[in-house]
Amino acid sequence: MAVRQAQVRGVAEQSIPFARAARELELKPREFELAVQLGEVRTVSSGPGGRRRIAREEIERHKSAEGFPKELRTRLWVVGTAEGAELMGISPARFTRLARGGCFAPVRFYVNRYRVVVWHYLATDLAEFADRNPEMLTGRTPALLRAALEKHPDRRARSWRARRLDQLTAAAGDPWERAAVPAAVLDPGELAHAVPDPGEHAYLHALCPVLAQARPEATAAREVIDELVMAEDPDEIDWHRHCLIAALAEARAHRPAPGCHSRTDTGPDPAGAPAPEERPTPPADPVPPAEPATPAPRGLWARLCGRKGAPGRGRTPEATAGRRP
Repeated sequence: MAVRQAQVRGVAEQSIPFARAARELELKPREFELAVQLGEVRTVSSGPGGRRRIAREEIERHKSAEGFPKELRTRLWVVGTAEGAELMGISPARFTRLARGGCFAPVRFYVNRYRVVVWHYLATDLAEFADRNPEMLTGRTPALLRAALEKHPDRRARSWRARRLDQLTAAAGDPWERAAVPAAVLDPGELAHAVPDPGEHAYLHALCPVLAQARPEATAAREVIDELVMAEDPDEIDWHRHCLIAALAEARAHRPAPGCHSRTDTGPDPAGAPAPEERPTPPADPVPPAEPATPAPRGLWARLCGRKGAPGRGRTPEATAGRRP
């Protein structure tokens, strides 16, 4: 116990809370929140049940980087449909078709007063996609994109969920927390079917992360968000259920859930989910999913860095991460 307490004190002494870290990195709250989600700013645990913090060496790593803080804020630059289309040199209608088809994933959203979901994207993702796929920006809609839109008319919510789940899985502290990530997008019926043990079900429910939050007073927005975070299509539901079963087997091997006896069965789920060594392959899509943007200063990305209106020291354009979207 004394050793553990000393370790916790050591972390506290060598790290700082989020609010102070944001100030030192010259990021606004929304920018900092996004930086943590994307892994641009790495966090450390301050102990069981404690808030995560930022190591001082992580702060120094960013502050000593070339181009700080402009380069960091540029990587966090978030744009909506109109500005994203302008950045890529295409019409808003074509931009929307590309986004609906899953060519690039939204990084966040908000619900406006009319209960409409407004999606925002990382400018770096758009620049990288445009550099890799110039043929998608002009002429007739490619056959692969048309096929994708026929199968799934709007993949934006699904793409956002996949991206968000990847972030939460990377941040999970142990196998049970990792198992709770896919559980967060399954409705109660699917979750009960995948995890019939009441003790395990209750434990996963307690660990389920929050994908998106609405302001307490925004009842209408909260209802929309509650629907948006749930997996919708049968193949998406199957994929997350299979991931949950595989992660659950790993969690059971690590330790039983509190109040549950150790389970030795690691075979496939009765519903047909694979064992951990048989992790399923994500369903193939006609259009390749967006890949993480690389910071290579070339093509459209180079123009992004020097573009008038790109975020610099103390300045953020209309639709950046630092402002309410």
